[in-house]
Amino acid sequence: MAPDYVFHPMTEADLPLVRRWLGLPHVRKWWGDPDDQYALVSGDLDEPAMDQYIVSTGGNDFGYLQCYDQTAWNSGFGDQPEGTRGIDLFIGEPDMIECGHGSAFIRAFADDRLRRGTPRLVVDPDLANRRAIRAYAKAGFGEDHMVDTPDGPALLMVRDA
Repeated sequence: MAPDYVFHPMTEADLPLVRRWLGLPHVRKWWGDPDDQYALVSGDLDEPAMDQYIVSTGGNDFGYLQCYDQTAWNSGFGDQPEGTRGIDLFIGEPDMIECGHGSAFIRAFADDRLRRGTPRLVVDPDLANRRAIRAYAKAGFGEDHMVDTPDGPALLMVRDA
């Protein structure tokens, strides 16, 4: 039986946990400088176009997910349907990696968003992040095209309603 995932809206009380996760080597590898990323994540708490969540299962917080209005940022993803949302995420707790949680919670989140009327979700993993690309594919995202991001080339992956 698959675990249930809870996505609780992130608050200021969650910031110390997110700061700790951002400093861990497996998160830092893909998210970059922890101080820079913390400034961005904490600064987006009051951003109306950004929803931020702490992901948990079995009462244990283990990950971070942000879901944003793709049209609010100049993402360089090309034309997307009105209402498209972008997602970025990481598993913070090292013992939760490579246990199947990534693809499972991504699928759970995407299923819920699409059921609620979001027409499309997009994500842009780094080409070298094969683990993330596999997790998104297992969660139903398909490879669309290459995109240039401020962090370098990435693979745009899409999941439609």
